[in-house]
Amino acid sequence: MYKVGELKKGLKLEIDGEPYLVVGFEFSKPGKGQAMYRCRLRNMISGVQIDRTYRSGDVFRPASLEEREMQYLYTDGHFYTFMDKKTYDQVNMTEEQLGDDRFYLKDNQDVDILLWQERPIGITLPNFVVLRVTKTEPAARGDTATNVTKPLTLETGYVVQGPPFIEEGELVQVDTRTGDYVTRVKG
Repeated sequence: MYKVGELKKGLKLEIDGEPYLVVGFEFSKPGKGQAMYRCRLRNMISGVQIDRTYRSGDVFRPASLEEREMQYLYTDGHFYTFMDKKTYDQVNMTEEQLGDDRFYLKDNQDVDILLWQERPIGITLPNFVVLRVTKTEPAARGDTATNVTKPLTLETGYVVQGPPFIEEGELVQVDTRTGDYVTRVKG
C-alpha cells in the first residue's frame, strides 16, 4: 500500500478497480486545515485524465500489472503494433493508451508492455531515448545569452525545446520521464 505522501509522477495505482498512472502531483498546505495532495491521474485503460484531491492518511493499492518485453514494430496512424520476441505474438495499442509515450517510440525498439488482466494497457520506456532532429529553425544571430532555446521537431513528431546550436539531422537525447532535452549525441 502507498500512503498519499509517497505518491509521485509515474506511480501506478489501483483506484475503483482500475489501474491509474500518476501524471502530476502537487502538495499544498493551506494556512488553516489539513494538508492536501492534488493528483492528476490517467486511467491506463481508457486514457481519460482526472484530477483528484486527497488528504493525509489516504492509502492506495499498487496496480498489479505484469510486464512483458516486446519490440515496437510500426504504427498505422491509430494503432501501434508490438511483437513478443519469444512467441512472435503481436498486440496493438491505441494512441489514447500510450499517451505521450508514443512520441518516444522508434521502429524495432525494445519496450516493456504493461498487461492488466492479460490486456495490454501501457508501456514502460527507458529513461532516455535518442532521436533525430527533423526540423528546426536556424539560430538567430545574437542569441548568445544563457537559457535561450528554440523548438526542435524530432523524428517521432515530438517537439522539444533545445539550445540554439542544434541543427537539423543531429541526434539529441530526451528524458522520457520529463520530456525535456538532455544533451546532443554524436553519431
